[in-house]
Amino acid sequence: MTEPPLPTVPDRSPDTAPDRQPETAPDRQAVAQLVGSRYLIKFEQDTLRHRPLWIRVIIEFVGTFILVTVAAGAGVINHYAGGGPISRTAAVIAPGAVVMAMIYALGPLSGLHINPAVTLAFAGRGVFKWAWIVPYLIVQLAGAVAAALFLQGMFGHVSSGSNYPIAKPGGDWRSLVMEIVLTAILVTVILNTATGYRSIGHNAALAVGSTVALLGLFASPISGASMNPARTLGPDLVSFDFNGWWIYIVGPVVGALLAVLLIGLVRGTPDSDEREAAEGGALPIER
Repeated sequence: MTEPPLPTVPDRSPDTAPDRQPETAPDRQAVAQLVGSRYLIKFEQDTLRHRPLWIRVIIEFVGTFILVTVAAGAGVINHYAGGGPISRTAAVIAPGAVVMAMIYALGPLSGLHINPAVTLAFAGRGVFKWAWIVPYLIVQLAGAVAAALFLQGMFGHVSSGSNYPIAKPGGDWRSLVMEIVLTAILVTVILNTATGYRSIGHNAALAVGSTVALLGLFASPISGASMNPARTLGPDLVSFDFNGWWIYIVGPVVGALLAVLLIGLVRGTPDSDEREAAEGGALPIER
């Protein structure tokens, strides 16, 4: 009598395993894009939410402190160290670079004006709340004074980091004209960046930071290329040296006004994106 055949067991060896579709490069790319999109959405939701005024003024204080520490610090440290180790080129590029970095890091939180002329320009453009103007101006000046006090305490001679009109015949009015022109150029760039903030994205930081540096490269020997009343008044108040102080208030304010008039002429009424950018409610992510 023959034995019944044993039941066959399916071969589970890798050679006979059911066919599986190998993961392709497009699949991996799709997964990466999905993960990246979820991260960006979460990041955007957190960054786009409007911050209360107290957070905004903290950012303005810190931002102005950093800017003035870098901008005025070059002259103060040169005086302290002796021999001029920091070149004029480095001294004017450094503020532009730090502005660029802070726009990336802090811009969505407060709009990162760190300059009374910029705040007044946004208000004049009609895209910034009037109730926020005075708090912004106060903390910007406070941040500049705090930076000047820091430099004075560390190295002394903080007046070496301030801006003064060139000591030549007609230096005052030439410095005034330069501050008007330079501020008009800078604020024009800033206002145009805010108008198209979402479409330009990260290039906003590059445009504003490079403008600060480039204007300083050619114009700093005349007026110091301040373009910012707080940046000059901070060291002046701490050092009690007010030579030509009025130039650095009148010049930037008039320059900002001219920029507002120009943008109004060529761009018309501001839109919602521009209002969000001015108040720090726009996120610099390419759409």
